[in-house]
Parts: sequence; C-alpha cells; structure tokens
Amino acid sequence: MKRVDDFRLKFGKKEYVPIMIGGMGVDISTSELALEAARLNGIGHISDAMVEDVSDRRFDTTFVKDKTKLYKFNINNTDKAIVQFDLGRLAEAQRLHIGKTMEAKKGDGLIFVNCMEKLTMNGPRETLRVRLNAALDAGIDGITLSAGLHFGSFALIADHPRFRDAKLGIIVSSVRALQIFLRKNAKLDRLPDFIIVEGPLAGGHLGFGMDWAAYDLHTITQEILAYLKAEQLDIPLIAAGGIFTGSDAVSFLEAGAAGVQVATRFTITHECGLPAKVKQEYVKAQEEDIIVNGISPTGYPMRMLKNTPAIGAGIRPGCESYGYLLDATGNCAYINSYNREVAAHPTEKNIVVMDKTCLCTHMRNFNCWTCGHYTYRLKDTTHKLPNGDYQLLSAEHVFKDYQFSVDNQIALPELEVEAQN
Repeated sequence: MKRVDDFRLKFGKKEYVPIMIGGMGVDISTSELALEAARLNGIGHISDAMVEDVSDRRFDTTFVKDKTKLYKFNINNTDKAIVQFDLGRLAEAQRLHIGKTMEAKKGDGLIFVNCMEKLTMNGPRETLRVRLNAALDAGIDGITLSAGLHFGSFALIADHPRFRDAKLGIIVSSVRALQIFLRKNAKLDRLPDFIIVEGPLAGGHLGFGMDWAAYDLHTITQEILAYLKAEQLDIPLIAAGGIFTGSDAVSFLEAGAAGVQVATRFTITHECGLPAKVKQEYVKAQEEDIIVNGISPTGYPMRMLKNTPAIGAGIRPGCESYGYLLDATGNCAYINSYNREVAAHPTEKNIVVMDKTCLCTHMRNFNCWTCGHYTYRLKDTTHKLPNGDYQLLSAEHVFKDYQFSVDNQIALPELEVEAQN
C-alpha cells in the first residue's frame, strides 16, 4: 500500500514532498506554518490578505493606524470612493511580510504567497500589480493566484526580472476556467508552473455556486488531467479540497495528480494563526455546524461554522482602516446591506445584517470562522483533555501523518505530559 512519501512533486530537476499547505488569510496560514512545510521539504503558503494589518501585528508598523487617521473624516460617510491605498506603503508592507518570511526559511522546500484577485482594494489592477511585484521583489519562491479568474494577472508582472524564474500558479475549479486563463495569457508565452484544482469541499470561498454539492473533486481533476494531456501540456496538477488523510492524498496521486493541497487539519496546530479559543471551536464542531452561505461581499459562496460571530453582525463598515473589498468604484456589497438596514431601522443602536458581512473587519479579528467541509473530523485527530478542550498539534506531526500514513489511518499525537496530570 502506497504512502504520500512514495511520490514526489517535480519542478524542473528539483523534487519535493507532494504536500502543499493552503494559504489561509488573514494570517491563519502564518509564516511559522509555511516555514515548517518548507523545512519538511514540502510547500507552504502565506497569504497577503490584509497585508498592512499583518505587518502591523508582526513588525510594529503603523499602516492601519495611519490610514485610519488619514480618512477619519470619512468614517460616517456612506460613500467610500475616496478611500484609497497608498501604493508605496502597500508595497512596503508586502515586502516586509514576505521578506522576513524568506529570511527565516530553512530546508529545501518552497514558500508561496496566495494572492486573491477579489481583494480589489478600490484599485483592482493597480493594487494587484503592486502586491505581485512586491512579492517577487521580496524573494518569494512562488505565487498562487486565487479568488478570481486572473485573466490579466500575468501581464501585471511580465516585465519583472523574476517573471520566468518564480513559480506561478492558478487555482481553478473547472476545465473552462483553466481554458480561459490559458487563452487570455497565451500571448505572453508563459504557462503556469502549477495548477491547483480546488473542489467543492474546500474551506472559505468556493469557486462554485450554491449548487456546489453537485460537483466532485475526483471528477474535476480527471477532466482537467484529460484536457492537459490532450493539449500536451506538462503542468503539475495539485488537488485540493476535502483531502483529510494520507490515503485520500494517495488516491489523487495515483490518479495522476502531482501533489495535494491541504489546510483544514493544520487549523488546530500551534503554528496556525487562529486564536487558541477559536481553534477549540473548530475541533469541537459537529457536521451539522458547518454551513455554506452567501454572506461574503465577494459574491462567492463561503463555508464556515454556523456559530461564527460574523453572521448577522451589523457593524459599521471599516473601510477607512481596511477597505480591501472596495471595488473599482469604491463600493462593497456589505456597505449596501448595512446602509439598507440603517435606513430601515433608524432608531436601532444594534443593527443586524444577515445577507452580507464586513469581511475585512471580521477576518482581521478572527470572527469569521471559515472552514473546510471535514472540520467536524478534527476531533478524531487528537486527544480530548479532562477540561473538555482538545490537545493542539504541531504542524510537523500533521505534515508527517499525511506523508507516511496508510489505510486511512490518522496518527494521534503523544499525549502531552501536563494533560495527563
């Protein structure tokens, strides 16, 4: 019976353990988590979601404070079009976060950054160009383009000296999305170095409609593999979404995938950026606690725990401080919903907004508990402690369990000494 360790993900002449840890924002996939994956000869992701806030937390910068001060006069204005990002400061935050991560890297693995197109930031093209180029400047090993079709993203960095050196990949959920991406970028004569195929059981935003349950990762994977073969395109395919055990991973590797991307099981590791109390919410969740809804202002369905505090929270839009989802006109779906409820309930102090959420503020405060479909199985991967909490794990333990387990088994960690007393 084969293990994940019997396979290798190849980029050119170099080989890696075919395990990629997904890029969970905001700073849920921390530098520490990505660094562990790289140390173990796999691939780790950090995310550049709300990178200025991440920089402030990690390096004592004042990007958010300064932006809030600059636009404080506009806080009570329903029109947010004036709120812009200083592109120089955005580049500085990106280079700082990524540069410090790369400086700390040990081992032969790789570190990628996940860049979401839906972080439109009241300047979709300009802000994405800055984020991508600054990531390359900072020495990132690779960039994963996510949350969008990215038709023009390659063109934004085509003049960068590392355009053909860094590993560049795209997340898709259908053959059609991949076909359009390749066609739109054909004139650049630059194929993606990898393709992540994300199925309907993934965490967070989904590349499907509310009919997501009608789709299957194995089927989509085989369709894309067949397309790549027919077009004679030798591009590694990474399967993602609902891969919970090493045996799950092997089933995709044996079927032709070059690697797998996993994330859910790493949410309850010490290296994950979620607060400890939120990690306990994840591991205690039951299957019926996991839902898919449409509250994200991006327009994509999103999977989360049903008790997530962001649901129904009618907080004032925090665009002056954040504003990462403002579109090219300075608008956001949550602002519309919030203003509607305020107009309908002018005397209410506590506004309830059920159809959308202020994703920036809630992700920043770890109050939007997005999760993978199999989060309810996390309790089977660790020990329940006498106080009712669950023992957290190390990223190395989870990584190696994926790498070496067989027969759908999950290795429990050694019970911590203090937990035995």
